Amino acid sequence: MNPSQDLVNKLWRLCALLRKDGVTYQQYVTELTYLLFLKMASEQKDESRIPEQYRWGALKSASETEVLQRYRQALIDLGDGEKVKDRSVVAIFQNAATIVREPANLRKLIDAIDGLHWFSDERDAFGDAYEGLLQKMAEETKRGAGQYFTPRALIEVMVRLMKPQIGEVIQDPAAGTGGFLIAADRYMRAASDDYFVLLQVPRKAKFQVSEALRGLENVPDTFRLLLMNLHLHKIDPDYLDLADTLSPAGQRPQFKNADLILTNPPFGPAGGPPTRDDLTITDRVSSYQLPFVEHCIRALKLGGRAAVVVPDNVLFDDGRGKQLRQRLMNWCNLHTILRLPTGIFYAQGVKTNVLFFTRSDEEAPMEDATRAVWIYDARSGAPAYGKTNPFKRAELDDFARAYGDEPNGGAPRTDQGQNGRFRRFNRADIAARGDNLDITWLKDTSKDAEDELETPEDIGAAIEGHLTAALEGLRALMEELGEGSREVNADSEATEVAK
Repeated sequence: MNPSQDLVNKLWRLCALLRKDGVTYQQYVTELTYLLFLKMASEQKDESRIPEQYRWGALKSASETEVLQRYRQALIDLGDGEKVKDRSVVAIFQNAATIVREPANLRKLIDAIDGLHWFSDERDAFGDAYEGLLQKMAEETKRGAGQYFTPRALIEVMVRLMKPQIGEVIQDPAAGTGGFLIAADRYMRAASDDYFVLLQVPRKAKFQVSEALRGLENVPDTFRLLLMNLHLHKIDPDYLDLADTLSPAGQRPQFKNADLILTNPPFGPAGGPPTRDDLTITDRVSSYQLPFVEHCIRALKLGGRAAVVVPDNVLFDDGRGKQLRQRLMNWCNLHTILRLPTGIFYAQGVKTNVLFFTRSDEEAPMEDATRAVWIYDARSGAPAYGKTNPFKRAELDDFARAYGDEPNGGAPRTDQGQNGRFRRFNRADIAARGDNLDITWLKDTSKDAEDELETPEDIGAAIEGHLTAALEGLRALMEELGEGSREVNADSEATEVAK
């Protein structure tokens, strides 16, 4: 076991101190975020941004009778921009509140964290440990976890194939806990000796550190985890907002003209249609996935590229879904689809794909930018993945070789035929299918990931996932029928006016 994983396991076991108070795993990780920030500042000898009475040493030396009150006041003051001038500190502690009820439990938590062996003074060591905690939280919080935590093995493959470059604007419109932004930054640092080449050009260095990486996240608690995760990985971007991408916030100039979009948008009901006025196809769709895909198409600069995780229904929905696929293939070169195995997300029963596409160089092409779509089936015959058999990066090595070294899908490729996993379908083939991209040719002999479920919690989460998907399909059908009804009424009114 590496030191980082050992630290993660020790931190995770501390959760037992609070579980008896009904604390959820996400609440626990959020609580650790506050404490680890203060501990890290102490370890890094970087406490100048924190008022002296709230520094780690002050909390550690506080008596049991005063420690909880001091800690509560620290959370209030550190999130107050009038009392703390550092923007990143205020953002992490904004509206923070502790869920610890007993001073004795807080004292045990502080003492336990202080007693851990912090094996390195490098910030990345803290970052790796923190990401390990986020992964643990996703493993234990199955219901909805896939909305904010994408398996890091999948992220690494997507980033490696998209090849982010220094100087590019890289966006994640559903940033979650920051996995894509961190992986993109790590990829570019590795290719540039930790941005050494930029040190001679201050303007370019400032852009790379403060402006290149951009994102939005709509859930306040997740946004806090995102800020902390980025901070621990030496990323403090200016264009990172707590906002809904499907609201007018997603139309702001800083979230347009991206060179690269890497994202895993939320799936399922959105509680209402988008409130933006530029989503002309999905403006009445009350789910997340279709509007997010339209955002990605519109947010790319001409010639920009994207890799986007989507659920199966994006490939086959009629109505607005079909119109969106036609727009995608018209405005972009949808060159590759990766059909992912089931079970790699912590929400059971979710079937997903990755769409790889490049925005056309033309503003509004009059004919299809997509000439052919290559589909790689990593799902058929795949083993059952889950907590006991985690998905690893090596599982996609064959796909990466088939994809090639050109991020826009331009490397030489070979159609592997009916018995292979990688096949080419030209635009005419897809049009003949009614622009349905849910294309399979291999017989799936694999076990369903749900066959391996044992605990009532897992089984309940799987049932909930299926019911949500069914309700989403019913909602989409009702929206289409309602829209058709509105069109009929409009035609009738027009006829009456003509009379």
